[in-house]
Amino acid sequence: MGKTAAEKIFSNKSGVDAYAGDYVVSSLDYIMVNDITGPIAVDAFNTIGKKPVKDKIVIIPDHFVPPKDINSAIQYKKVKDFAMDNDIDNFFDLGHGGVCHQVMMEKGFAAPGRLIAGADSHTNTYGALSSISVGIGSTEAGVIFATGKMWFKVPETIKINISGKLNKGVEGKDVALYVLSKTGHDGATYKCMEFSGSAIGDLEINERMTIANMTTEAGAKCSFFNTDSKTINYLKNRVRGDYNIISSDDDAKYESIINIDAEEIEPSVAIPNSPANVRPLSTVNVEIDQAYIGSCTNGRIEDIRKAAEILKNHTVNKKVRLMVVPASQEVYNQALSEGLINVIVQAGGYFSGTTCGACLGGYMGVLGPNEVCISSTNRNFIGRMGDKTSKVYLANPKVVAASAILGRIGSPEEI
Repeated sequence: MGKTAAEKIFSNKSGVDAYAGDYVVSSLDYIMVNDITGPIAVDAFNTIGKKPVKDKIVIIPDHFVPPKDINSAIQYKKVKDFAMDNDIDNFFDLGHGGVCHQVMMEKGFAAPGRLIAGADSHTNTYGALSSISVGIGSTEAGVIFATGKMWFKVPETIKINISGKLNKGVEGKDVALYVLSKTGHDGATYKCMEFSGSAIGDLEINERMTIANMTTEAGAKCSFFNTDSKTINYLKNRVRGDYNIISSDDDAKYESIINIDAEEIEPSVAIPNSPANVRPLSTVNVEIDQAYIGSCTNGRIEDIRKAAEILKNHTVNKKVRLMVVPASQEVYNQALSEGLINVIVQAGGYFSGTTCGACLGGYMGVLGPNEVCISSTNRNFIGRMGDKTSKVYLANPKVVAASAILGRIGSPEEI
């Protein structure tokens, strides 16, 4: 019987002929932690009494960077001290890194055939580059620090085949929301979501990253996109070391197959309080207090270019604060060199350094009581970005930018 890509990668990394449902102990290519999950991992590692597997450890402070208060400064210092004391080369400090998942892609850690664990739920993102990447707990991360290995249950795979051509104005975010509307928030729990079809092949890598990132919101353990010329081009001058191109066999056994006609997908909005609570953009008309573009979901240079295209020669509505937060220092530098920051600031927007910030209701854009935000982030749970009475709507960056101008959720076509 043939194997899925996930089954093949877990087999390769464990040395066992593994299939879905099997338990295996696998070697990891990399283990990633941030400033929130890293301190707990360090504590767990310190109880083991071994030297760290330094070449596999990646530390990327991002959630509360720069530190917002004394407690966050203590957390940040703990992971930085660990990195310095143990000569961890892959430590990406303020000014050199960014949001952890973006950095893992940019800096060449994610690549076809790799198995990567991250102490953050949106580690699924690296599936866009044909990795199997899984979110784990911080204690498990500490064990990997010491051993380079972890046990896993090999996940079943759901195949999502999207055929045809996407409609004008449809972004990767809209594809992700449409898929979530089909699966629900738990329809892929502990599954691998594998994407295929002509519509997927047409998408650029940044759009695939957005989709892969949001498989977490369906409960998925990981995601997977096949390697193609776009994958190879993205990896050029980025990837670290060799990689192994893997794909599912024609006779692989899938848990289920979801077939979608690309023409069914239209620009969409996830309304409170679930990313799976999706409505067509044309049916949502809600006044907003904040518009937020950023995060590991949609804070890439392509997203900022799209926002700047909408904002150019327009003004942010006086009722709205617009925040644009690049996903990495590399993205910030590129936006600066292309003049995009000027466009956004001249429109009345605020452009910041890179951080997770308001995405998790941490700081830099936290919502007050009853405030409404349209955001390019990945979650709109109760209280996700601030006060429990606030409301978050999710949409693609062009819609967020257009809404900032309109003062309400609306379409770029209205600008």
